[in-house]
Amino acid sequence: MRIGLTMFATDRSMEVPDLAREAEARGFHSLFVPEHTHIPISRRTPPPTGEDELPEEYRRSPDPLVALAGAATVTERIRLGTGIALPIQHDPIAWAKQVATLDRLSGGRLLLGIGYGWNHDEMENHGVDPKRRRAHVRETLLAAQELWSKDVAEFHGEFVDFAPSWQWPKPVQQPRPLTLIGGAAGPRLFEHVAEFADGWLPIGGAGMRAALARLREAWEARGRDPADLELMPMGVQPEAAKLAYYAELGVTEAVLRLPSAPRDAVLPVLDDFVRWLP
Repeated sequence: MRIGLTMFATDRSMEVPDLAREAEARGFHSLFVPEHTHIPISRRTPPPTGEDELPEEYRRSPDPLVALAGAATVTERIRLGTGIALPIQHDPIAWAKQVATLDRLSGGRLLLGIGYGWNHDEMENHGVDPKRRRAHVRETLLAAQELWSKDVAEFHGEFVDFAPSWQWPKPVQQPRPLTLIGGAAGPRLFEHVAEFADGWLPIGGAGMRAALARLREAWEARGRDPADLELMPMGVQPEAAKLAYYAELGVTEAVLRLPSAPRDAVLPVLDDFVRWLP
């Protein structure tokens, strides 16, 4: 089981390129950073953390593709992940080009963690109907894959529509950068993982054993090789028993949570996490 990292990057935390360089030097497999384009002041949508107030980090996150492009230029091996990106809060054609450019710039090291979004206020500012967001994400990823994998691509859907078109560069990884979907276990999510992605990014491990049986059933129903399914629990607070349990379940990578903090506070935690490397 591989060991990766995630940090809620902000303009006050350790810079993403610096963290990626330090993580690579210590032998970690990946680094994930999240996305929020903006945070409306309205709190009509309750915080996903269960807290009364949304933590300040949410309002201060950088663009993950730009931050990871910076990380790509100062590293050689570490995988660079969006954890998670919000594709339907962007123009789908331009977003596909940005993702492909980052994968190419990094030499095929992008881990494309994507999600449906939780903040209704935020997505509505982008013209997204929260009730239709899962179908919208599906179309966006299917359309992007056409652009990523075909010399002449076209797509005609409810949310994304374009005529036969050229778009380069193509990502190194084909037919798409390795794509993982974040979200709570459920039939729709597992159908999407099996249809247009390569794995699941669950938050935490509660109920994972039963959920994995359903995910693997959906995966194999699509004729996909069980050995190819990626399972990466996000934001893990590491303990020996917990990591052993993940390994027993077939988790491919545990993504450990670093504090959203400046360099002098992050590096001691990073050094401590080295003991969990295989």
